[in-house]
Amino acid sequence: MKKIIHPVILFICSCLYFIACGKVPPEKYFNAAVLNSNMLSGFANNGMYRQLESPSLKLGEDHGTVQMKRSEVVRDKINAIEESFDKVKDLKETEDTKEILRASIALYEYVLPVFKKDYMQLAESFDKGAPEDQIKSESEAIHDKYFSNYDELYKKLISAGKSYAEKNNIKVHWNDN
Repeated sequence: MKKIIHPVILFICSCLYFIACGKVPPEKYFNAAVLNSNMLSGFANNGMYRQLESPSLKLGEDHGTVQMKRSEVVRDKINAIEESFDKVKDLKETEDTKEILRASIALYEYVLPVFKKDYMQLAESFDKGAPEDQIKSESEAIHDKYFSNYDELYKKLISAGKSYAEKNNIKVHWNDN
């Protein structure tokens, strides 16, 4: 009898373990879909322009620091966005997570092509030493063309995120200005 009970208990415990491990906590959904969208702040607005105007420093060949090329800044941003986007796409959609996942995916699908094309062109203008008025004109064109839709998609995501956080008792301090 003991020989039968032991494997049955082991089987039940194993099943419970795999079921428990398969459930993704609400915080993981929230972090990937909503919180990581913070990296998009400044899109089609002054924030990205400022990053390109004063790029970060990196280690140079002779252990000194050199200013990053603007195209490197945009490439790094694209890589970070794609990594975050992949995390969102890897999450399983449920009835509870559908709204935040779809809103997040829509936002990433909107901004990624703009970074790859428009922001990369702007970065190349900076790198080539284009006249300041041309650079400002390109930056304003990005704002005029994309900001309104971005803002709408971002607000939709934040609204969905607030509802999701409230439903799942996720403590978040929203900076509602």
